[in-house]
Amino acid sequence: MTTTAPITQDVLTIPRKLPESGKVNLIGLTRDALRAALIEAGTPEKQAKMRVNQIWQWLYHWGVRDFAAMTNLAKDYRALLAERFVIELPEIVSKQVSADGTRKYLVRIAGGHEVEVVYIPEEGRGTLCVSSQVGCTLTCTFCHTGTQKLVRNLTAGEIVGQIMLARDDLGEWPEPGTARDETRLLSNVVLMGMGEPLYNFEHVRDAMKIVMDGEGIALSRRRITLSTSGVVPEIARCAEEIGCLLAVSFHATTDEVRNVLVPINKRWNIETLLATLRDYPRLSNSERITFEYVMLKDVNDSDADARRLVKLIAGIPAKINLIPFNEWPDAPYQRSDWARIEAFADIIYKAGYASPIRTPRGEDIMAACGQLKSATERARKSRAQIAAEAGLDGAA
Repeated sequence: MTTTAPITQDVLTIPRKLPESGKVNLIGLTRDALRAALIEAGTPEKQAKMRVNQIWQWLYHWGVRDFAAMTNLAKDYRALLAERFVIELPEIVSKQVSADGTRKYLVRIAGGHEVEVVYIPEEGRGTLCVSSQVGCTLTCTFCHTGTQKLVRNLTAGEIVGQIMLARDDLGEWPEPGTARDETRLLSNVVLMGMGEPLYNFEHVRDAMKIVMDGEGIALSRRRITLSTSGVVPEIARCAEEIGCLLAVSFHATTDEVRNVLVPINKRWNIETLLATLRDYPRLSNSERITFEYVMLKDVNDSDADARRLVKLIAGIPAKINLIPFNEWPDAPYQRSDWARIEAFADIIYKAGYASPIRTPRGEDIMAACGQLKSATERARKSRAQIAAEAGLDGAA
């Protein structure tokens, strides 16, 4: 059992005022935080719950960004809101569309930092891959994002904002006053973008509560999957406070190999991680855990690895997603041969586990799993380093 090191977390305890305007951004406030902010701005306490419900629907069901358009609020109250608050989202800097329809957005947040967000269309549904941090602290050696240093955690508003921007681009907000349309172009959210979500727990939790709220975007918790590399102390908390589905970046069947591929394993090894995962389906009322397993040629793709994996997860309701390695410039690994991947999948399937092989999506625009890395880091690294050294990056 490895020792548990303290986890530092960027906790949002009060609504943050935007420095340029001195106003509070409503996007990302939980219902309780929104109620407190409205009362502080002069809303009578007896009216606060009603006002929260009204504003919440305008923001998250109708997608309205202008207080003047909130027509069921009195004009003087709309003026009060405009005086004290703003409705602001991150900015889409660029959008690339893959030959397979995958969309990759480069999104700029406060401080000029950038994250990548990916939308993957499928028949009758669509999945949005959302980032939770700028960069990543985990340095997984097969992941392009892991080569970018962690800059900072995203706020709840910046996480929710990614989903709202994608809905903007997809034209998915209903016209105010029309009946709810349950057809979803954006039907699923996966926290599998840049960053480790459980190292930014409070912001991720608050963002997902907003996304799951039935009066707004209204995604079921079973439509949200959080992917972690194995931050053991936060996994039970995720079950209890979010209750979404869980995916684990597993990728190896021995500590020796996983220590290299997923260095957090040196803190919480395979045995410790699996002991915690056995309780997750019960605590979260989830059907099963997804084990993500990237297929690396001659590293973790042998028949012995497949048999060892089956033994390790015995007793855990699970499926194993096999991910052909998505190569990136100067990557230290190669994708396993297709025949090897199929042989690996067959062993798992015969042991009674679903073992789908993930079809690579968006590779032509570097949008596939493990390929995300901000354009700022790729193209303007030297300028960013210079600014950091000069103390110019105050938001980091």
